[in-house]
Amino acid sequence: MMLEHALLSIRVGEEPAFEESMREALPLIESAEGCFGAEVRRQAEDGSFYLLLVRWSSIDAHLSFRETELFTAWRALTHRYYREVPVVTHFHEPLTY
Repeated sequence: MMLEHALLSIRVGEEPAFEESMREALPLIESAEGCFGAEVRRQAEDGSFYLLLVRWSSIDAHLSFRETELFTAWRALTHRYYREVPVVTHFHEPLTY
């Protein structure tokens, strides 16, 4: 299992519209093959930043999603609010001690 991490920088003043679009967009990504859930959190210190976390079966599952109509719809709903292109990274399973 991989965890996708993306810090989304939203244009100031567009946060309410972004959140409304995200309500429609999040189910799209969650319905993708290999997706095991997603969440978006608003930053406390600066409300124009949001954290997107998506649980994927693998990095390949995430990359495959980016080639689908679901991603095209996701992009249409969300990307117009970004101030800059998000940096997307992937994390392995939690460390255990």
